[in-house]
Amino acid sequence: MVLKSDARGRNIRVSFEFFPPKSEEMEGQLWHTVSELQDWDPDFVSVTYGAGGTTRAPTLTTVTRFLSQTPLATASHLTCVGATKEETHQVVDTFRKAGVTHFVALRGDAPGGAGAPYQPHPGGYANAAELVAGLKEIGDFEISVSAYPEKHPESRDTAADIDMLKRKADNGADRALTQFFFDNDNFERYLERVRGAGISIPVVPGIMPIQNLTQLKRFAGACGTVIPAFLDERFAGFDDKPEERAKVAAEVAAEQIEDLVRRGIHDFHLYTMNRAPLVSAVLDNLGLSRQQTKSAGAAA
Repeated sequence: MVLKSDARGRNIRVSFEFFPPKSEEMEGQLWHTVSELQDWDPDFVSVTYGAGGTTRAPTLTTVTRFLSQTPLATASHLTCVGATKEETHQVVDTFRKAGVTHFVALRGDAPGGAGAPYQPHPGGYANAAELVAGLKEIGDFEISVSAYPEKHPESRDTAADIDMLKRKADNGADRALTQFFFDNDNFERYLERVRGAGISIPVVPGIMPIQNLTQLKRFAGACGTVIPAFLDERFAGFDDKPEERAKVAAEVAAEQIEDLVRRGIHDFHLYTMNRAPLVSAVLDNLGLSRQQTKSAGAAA
């Protein structure tokens, strides 16, 4: 994927995150979204996996359909919450038999939800670094992991987060996908600290196009993301104007990406929320080119 304008002269590569549908209506929306977004030729897509494996079956179903009916390289999220190592290995084997070769390896949230204390399963992997090492022992998987420019809510400080990221990288992770953020200066400082710690894997910014600012604030509070005041200013007056609000949202995300490109970043992981229009508008604003043909069967 390249910018239309040679004057910009920089490659931009994107990946997309989706989640398993919870109803027939949401399933239709997902596959319509996939049909639209695959035209942007993402490097890969990922499918989320609920805390404690609560969406294991829907994730497997969704990932299997991606692999069998679309041309998209597809990664499955994998967590180790509430499972023994043997149970986790069984899940890995099931997904591998379905054709999965790329996992997004995560510790996962405590079953009690955000804020609940995390307790490793006594017979399981204690954290994502151990899970990465376990995956590498099982097979030669491509492995993505998480990173937190504004600190994981449960970490004592950013240094502890970076230490965990280094352990994940040392154990075989191929890239890190960050929690979404809106302060590029903070991300740049974080990346400098990551590189200073000897971590060389790509750190891919997670970009969240803002579907609904009020809902995003609630979600951000649970995951430790700071919502800058300028976003309130940009969206002011558009609560009852969905078209104008969507235009602002696309501009905000595109501006963030453009600024990161100027800072030397070229890979971006977009949280789609299983919706195509806003994500496509962001990429249109960046001047990216769609593929001219769709692969048949994505929404079959």
